[in-house]
Amino acid sequence: MFKGFVLGTLMTIVLAVLCADIVVRTGMIPANADAEPFWLESWAAGTSLHATLVREAPRGPNPIPLTEENLIAGIKLYGQHCAVCHGTAKGDASATPVAKGLYPHPPQLATDGLEDDPEGYSFWKIKHGIRWTGMPSWKSALTDSQIWTLALFLKRMDKLPSTAEAEWRKLQN
Repeated sequence: MFKGFVLGTLMTIVLAVLCADIVVRTGMIPANADAEPFWLESWAAGTSLHATLVREAPRGPNPIPLTEENLIAGIKLYGQHCAVCHGTAKGDASATPVAKGLYPHPPQLATDGLEDDPEGYSFWKIKHGIRWTGMPSWKSALTDSQIWTLALFLKRMDKLPSTAEAEWRKLQN
């Protein structure tokens, strides 16, 4: 009886792998950037990202001091590296053709926001990127200090002091 159970389990696994192979090899899973995601794809990507962030994102406070100067430095870095995909203070209205053509569409951060995310999550996402999205890893282009400065700005982008708010408002993508 146990032998039959093990054989049945193995056959089920082999059949599932073969079916998955057929689905992938026949192009039944869309590869185009303008297709809606299959629910399983969205679930797997989101679940994996959340688990990775919980496991790997830095914990504790941001090592960059909260000063208006550092917030403005974060805005400038954002303008140089992030605005083309994630927009400006205008939110969804500032989405570029690049942002509209990516799949999944990158969040327009002034509209979608990251203010509720721990800064360590933003740091990790910027440093390592996010697989199966257009979000690149910036670890070879930005220092950890620059990435933390970006995370500092992103956490506070909805409640900036007046001088930093003025810099944010005049940013163009």
